[in-house]
Amino acid sequence: MSYPRKEYNPDQPRKYWSVAEAKVKIAAYCAYQERCQEEVRTKLAEKGLFGDQAEELISHLIEEGFLNEERFAQAFVRGKFNLKKWGKNKITQELKLRKVSPNCIKSGMKEIDPEEYWQKLLELVEKKSGFIKEPDLFRKKYKIQQYLISRGFESDVVQSAVETVFSGQNL
Repeated sequence: MSYPRKEYNPDQPRKYWSVAEAKVKIAAYCAYQERCQEEVRTKLAEKGLFGDQAEELISHLIEEGFLNEERFAQAFVRGKFNLKKWGKNKITQELKLRKVSPNCIKSGMKEIDPEEYWQKLLELVEKKSGFIKEPDLFRKKYKIQQYLISRGFESDVVQSAVETVFSGQNL
């Protein structure tokens, strides 16, 4: 069954928010999910609020507890590590891209338990080694390392994990 798509007319003017309307809607936007200040600024800009008005709304959200970058960073790190299985490098880069402060990034990275990080890395090495059908052991290790580095894990830790897994197997 197919539903008709909503047609967007480029000639039709965009719906912009008034300041009072924005206060309510942006609070709901932040209450739905943790947000960083940059996401809120972008949303406000889409709805026609810039500069001092936007900054006033953001400071109001911070005062009311709807917006907290440290809390956002912690939730972001937990989610990306546990669900997406990203490494520390990729998570840090993504937070920097969202213009989160270095202190908040550091606080967020404390959410990753080093032992859990190592175990997740070993699991990923074992899982990926089952998928790669490469007869040459050197190439197989190389492909696994490249995959994990692209997932944001540190190269020295990846190399140690690959060696640990392959030294325990009789290949």
